[in-house]
Amino acid sequence: MALLPVLRQRLGRSFFLPAHGRGRALPADLRRLLRQRAGIWDLPELPQVGGPLESEGAVAESQRRSADAMGARRAWYGVNGATGLLQASLLALAAPGQAVLMPRNVHRSLIQACVLGDVTPVLFDLPFQSDRGQPAPPDRLWLERVVQATAASGRTIAAAVLLHPTYQGYASDLVPLVQLLQQQGWPVLVDEAHGSHFAVDVDEQLPVSALSAGADLVVHSLQKSSTGLAQTAVLWLQGNRVDPDQVQRSLGWLQTTSPSALLLASCEASLREWRSSRGRDRLRRRLLEARALASELREQGVPLLPTQDPLRLVLNTAAQGVSGLEADAWLLPRGWLAELPEPATLTFCLGLVRHRGLARAFARMWSQLMAAHPGRDAFPTFEPPPLPLVACPEMALSKAWRAPSVRVPLAEANGAISAELVCPYPPGIPLLIPGERLDQPRLAWLQRQRLFWGEQCPHGVRLVDTSGSMRDER
Repeated sequence: MALLPVLRQRLGRSFFLPAHGRGRALPADLRRLLRQRAGIWDLPELPQVGGPLESEGAVAESQRRSADAMGARRAWYGVNGATGLLQASLLALAAPGQAVLMPRNVHRSLIQACVLGDVTPVLFDLPFQSDRGQPAPPDRLWLERVVQATAASGRTIAAAVLLHPTYQGYASDLVPLVQLLQQQGWPVLVDEAHGSHFAVDVDEQLPVSALSAGADLVVHSLQKSSTGLAQTAVLWLQGNRVDPDQVQRSLGWLQTTSPSALLLASCEASLREWRSSRGRDRLRRRLLEARALASELREQGVPLLPTQDPLRLVLNTAAQGVSGLEADAWLLPRGWLAELPEPATLTFCLGLVRHRGLARAFARMWSQLMAAHPGRDAFPTFEPPPLPLVACPEMALSKAWRAPSVRVPLAEANGAISAELVCPYPPGIPLLIPGERLDQPRLAWLQRQRLFWGEQCPHGVRLVDTSGSMRDER
């Protein structure tokens, strides 16, 4: 099927990103722009327009105003998503050969940045929620153990990364975490792609934003948690631990030299929306509606898991013996389009639009789903991955990624070194990264993940070929 007809389809009930709900929550000034003559906004970096890396022009002035309004030192708009801004941030923080501390549930874009910059990721494990098979955010005590284990390893750390919140909306108190890491002398980058609305400060029940927590670099995806178009994002810099010129240079390596003026205008409009009384009131209403919806659904017996972000509904399908992937496959042809199917859950993104009559429809959908899958037993608890608290790849990522490699069945990979990411997508959280050696417990765990993820987990894995004798089974 061709793309253009698909884009014009109604598609059904949309609970996926971007958060503007297929245009219904786009800022008014951007909607007016899009109603003008088609393509009028498709401009190059004219002197009066400029670009994210230019010091003059409308874009530069807009970035300065956004930074001032947010209390940040600098702001850069991004037009290739949070991915490009996260990668540029990491390359600005660490030189080739240096190490960066980051959580196991870091997005694949940062692992790929380690390959690009020849940076060593020092990965720390996370608390595990066995009822749903998902990591939980660390608290201060957990991170203190991580810092102690990192010090005991003798490895010098250049910077640290935190994720806040997770794709599902899990978050912890970020302030003591940022302070602990900065006390070690490490600048802190926070991937807050899903939490730009935390920074609007309209609801005291929301987690504290990474900006308020004092992080040095913060990346917001404006399409995931604001009213921006897909691919829009912003990078904030605070304080004096990170050199803005170094960030600017890194952005120049990874950002396009022909940024879309429409996407840059969307960055401005979505950030201005958070500063306007209309935008702030709309966010406040959406949060109140979301909490009321979740409460009503729980009263009707719908098993929703608690998260710190009301705009995420995490349906615990495993409680009724149905995987999230199975539920998603059943719901799609019936016009229910969720954002994130996983082995135990199905996550719906409410976004920033109003969903009239959703409580009744959602409860009815859940009843129909259960009727279609009767007599199931609840899933047993999920096993955590057999990982040390802190570890780093045995081989440099850049070397493993580029080394001669062969693909073999998982069952034959014991003792070998991975040459690729193994990463169900979305949300793009790696189960295995290049340079890691597969021992038998890890390998057995990966094989069991296929029972839950199905074809999203491959039958085989590409391994570094150190002997030239491995079979290549495609």
